[in-house]
Amino acid sequence: MAKVADNYFKADPWRIVEEGFKPEYGLTAESVFSLGNEYMGVRGYFEEGFSGERLLGSYFNGVYERQKAASQGYKGIVQETEFMVNSLDWLYVRVSAGEESLDLAVSRFADFERVLDLRNGLLTRSFVWKTAAGDIEVKMERLISMVHNEEAAQRLKFTSRNYQGELCVRAGLDFNTTHGGDKMELWNCTEQKAEGNCCSIRGCTKVTNMEVESFCRLDGSLVEKGTAKTITEEKLAAVEYTCMLAAGESLTLEKNVIHITPLARKENTVKDPQGRLEQMSFDGLLAENSAWWQQTWEKSDIEIIGDEENQQGIRFCIFQMFQTYHGAIQGTNIGAKGLTGEAYNGNAFWDTEAYCLPFFLFHDKQAAKNLLYFRYATLDEARKRAEALDCKGAFYPIATISGRECCSLWQHASLQLQASTAVAYGIWLYEKLTKDTSFTEEYGLEILIEICRMLATRGDYNADHTRYGYYCVMGPDEFQMMVNQNCYTNYMGRFTFRYTLEVMERMKAEKPESFDRVAEKVGYSEAEGKDWQEKADAMYIPFDEKRQLFEQHEGYFDLPHVDVDAIPTTDFPLYHHWSYDRIYRNDMIKQPDVLMFLLLFNSAFSEDVIRKNYDFYEPRCIHESSLSPSVHSILAAQLNKPEEAFDFFKFATRMDLDNYNRNSGEGLHTTSIAAAWMNIVYGFGGLRSDAELLSLAPSIPAQWEGYKFRIVYGTEVICVEVAEDKVLLKTMGGSEIKLCIYKKEVTINGQEQAFAIPA
Repeated sequence: MAKVADNYFKADPWRIVEEGFKPEYGLTAESVFSLGNEYMGVRGYFEEGFSGERLLGSYFNGVYERQKAASQGYKGIVQETEFMVNSLDWLYVRVSAGEESLDLAVSRFADFERVLDLRNGLLTRSFVWKTAAGDIEVKMERLISMVHNEEAAQRLKFTSRNYQGELCVRAGLDFNTTHGGDKMELWNCTEQKAEGNCCSIRGCTKVTNMEVESFCRLDGSLVEKGTAKTITEEKLAAVEYTCMLAAGESLTLEKNVIHITPLARKENTVKDPQGRLEQMSFDGLLAENSAWWQQTWEKSDIEIIGDEENQQGIRFCIFQMFQTYHGAIQGTNIGAKGLTGEAYNGNAFWDTEAYCLPFFLFHDKQAAKNLLYFRYATLDEARKRAEALDCKGAFYPIATISGRECCSLWQHASLQLQASTAVAYGIWLYEKLTKDTSFTEEYGLEILIEICRMLATRGDYNADHTRYGYYCVMGPDEFQMMVNQNCYTNYMGRFTFRYTLEVMERMKAEKPESFDRVAEKVGYSEAEGKDWQEKADAMYIPFDEKRQLFEQHEGYFDLPHVDVDAIPTTDFPLYHHWSYDRIYRNDMIKQPDVLMFLLLFNSAFSEDVIRKNYDFYEPRCIHESSLSPSVHSILAAQLNKPEEAFDFFKFATRMDLDNYNRNSGEGLHTTSIAAAWMNIVYGFGGLRSDAELLSLAPSIPAQWEGYKFRIVYGTEVICVEVAEDKVLLKTMGGSEIKLCIYKKEVTINGQEQAFAIPA
């Protein structure tokens, strides 16, 4: 790969540490130090204001705005887009000492340190403010509750070293936020109050009319000793405290916050915000968070022995996954940047089912089920999208918040079928791993039928009617547009047809009343099922028998070749440095396409076929997608390419920490973070979940002394410990589980069993 790391953050097994502040890394640090809890998220911006470059980003899941797309006058091209909207600055603070205002873009300061503790979600920033009148130690802490969705807190501490004079601190709630590069103002403020030591504010999005109401309570020695002044402006509610600060003295301010959004109103979880605020404290929320994270790490931690950088990297990935989503709210989804930035507009993609779902399937069954439910809740929108594209059934959007297609680039929105087939794959994998058929019976079959209807009307037979497939599509490799017979698309289409038919036959036999209910609801006929079977049987899978190579699409083997390693680092990201059409004129691959289905259905292919396809396609991949390195690392580990596997692994786990793609400042690569977890568990751990039995085939990188991971399987936790020459397996609860280790069927239980790693 032609990409290199920016080594900026200090290595530490449990903390992300920034020593000294460099403005050129400011946006990246804001993303890395983001906090969230699925319900809300906030970037690591400086709460006291900063006149340098920054993205003051505060977001709520499910709160979005809508705008018209450029009209093109063609049917099926999106006319409106939706995007996660930047919301209020609930961390709002302004600080002055005498005549000087605190602004790290211009203020003199020393001993800057920022630390995110992965064990409790506490973000701490400290520095010495060197004013003309003396030095003040400043410490700022913030956290978002993992226990109470709507709650967050902030704490400030000012300690004088030799400063004597007036300290003025203003704190409150501010809706004077702007969105995107155009600095759009998207909120109307309908109410703002500041009374005593409490503030409240209510904002409403201008188009979608989504209301966010926030409350805060201020406490601490500044409140007790200072002179208070309430401030209410059009989009601001705050209280300003002025107090004399003596040498050696400390003053503190604590802000506890509650946010009520449409999701909270739907769940009706906060009935008395003011009453709840009186019970809240920073230390109380921190203690709850510490307990929550301790319990989470006990079943989800990955321990790497002998590699501090990647130990930090994978724990950061796991931490951010749970911050982004942990199943707290049914029917929410995972945006490509989570709640950490505005790139991709907060939209969710097919990555949710292909990359994120396995993480939750092996950590929390209910969270995985809630994630899938989003697709059922938005099925009607997928039906409308299919109709707009002259198809029957349901065509799931490539990018969405509410279920509507939000991608205005027709070549992606109209040509990519992988969102729909990934939903089918997600239902299959959920049922397979959990043995829970209730989701399929209640929701899944209806989804599957509608996807099959789309697949049956979007595809076509060739001229002599001997092959069925998909024409004018774009597969996972988005550098190949308007291609025919994309191998991934055809393979997943055939899988979806066959799986749906299997589900229907099973339900007819075992749950006929459930099948009849769904069939009647959607008007299913047996003639449709026969048609799907014929099309599945006729599906064309481009494959060169002699070379044992799947052809990515018809004509791919004849494309001009590009040496991806010869592309200068300064050309990345390519979308910013190459003309759009130049990207499509060669055999360069953005992300795995053929290799993707070889991973999803790994057990269906021989190692020889996987190796030959890997050796052919890997040198052609530029990894312009953050999802790409992990897939290559997993397959490289399987094929006994340890150095290659490890190089890709480093790229995946430290994608954002080391800013490999030079765009981490736009927000974290959330689905790549999920893929990094897969990189260890599916890669070095050799986990495969697509066969009849769960299987493991651990290997160990030469750079490591050992590693450990845990996965939740059914109601048990399987502990896997890998040393230089052996693997130790056991179940935490003592239950017996049958699985395969190095292709040999074994039964493990609560007693640790050792297995030799093959040479």
